[in-house]
Amino acid sequence: MTKIGIVSDTHNFYDNRLFNFLDKCDQIWHAGDIGNLETAEQFAAIKPFKAVFGNIDGTDVRSTYPENLKFNCENVNVFITHIGGYPGKYSKNAFAQLINNPPDLFICGHSHILKVIYDTKLNFLCINPGAAGKYGFHTLQTAIRFDIDGRNIMNLEIIELPK
Repeated sequence: MTKIGIVSDTHNFYDNRLFNFLDKCDQIWHAGDIGNLETAEQFAAIKPFKAVFGNIDGTDVRSTYPENLKFNCENVNVFITHIGGYPGKYSKNAFAQLINNPPDLFICGHSHILKVIYDTKLNFLCINPGAAGKYGFHTLQTAIRFDIDGRNIMNLEIIELPK
């Protein structure tokens, strides 16, 4: 079993209040708008770290992290991108990839709105962890953690922190 922590939209800000929530994870995945490499390094200092760049990220982050990331965690096929959308409202670029090679788990950020939705047409779980940073219109900072056990995604937990 692998415990995963997901964050997005940190916008140059690592909140120490996330430490205990993420320290229990085996890996941390970031769905873009990291802000700078220092913020990425703070997450990477906790646990193994995977990330994609987002639309606010500069050349330092873009040269370190890809726009799209596809990999397997245990027996779950994962696809992470920053601007992805959600069932029925996917971005054009994400939809082309989702329709041609649907993952088991699709993770994106950008909206600053936490959503966990199962796409019944394409048969995968779609997760947006909201925004873990303090910049943006959101009123709560959010992050998600869950377990992957073989092909099963379970025990999903959300943390909400006042900005």
